[in-house]
Amino acid sequence: MRVWSVAKIAGATYAALGLLIGLMFAAFSMVGAGIASAAREGEGGGLPAGLGALFGVGAIIIAPIFYGVCGLIFGAIGAALYNLFAGMVGGVEIEVA
Repeated sequence: MRVWSVAKIAGATYAALGLLIGLMFAAFSMVGAGIASAAREGEGGGLPAGLGALFGVGAIIIAPIFYGVCGLIFGAIGAALYNLFAGMVGGVEIEVA
């Protein structure tokens, strides 16, 4: 098994997962910011109104990058460990009936 091939696939898969998580985080943070600003409408204090949107956009950008890099690194480590141990004890055999 080629380590770089597995690492690329794992990185792309985890980046897609990070995008989904970032989108969910963005939706929840914008809803939470809207609720918080509506609750504090007359008080004049608290967090700025656009802070929830900033966290949401940040999550959409940062989460896929973070998850993709982590998936790439750990996919490469996992593939290298598999190659090491498969050389010692044998690989995985699949029997199709």
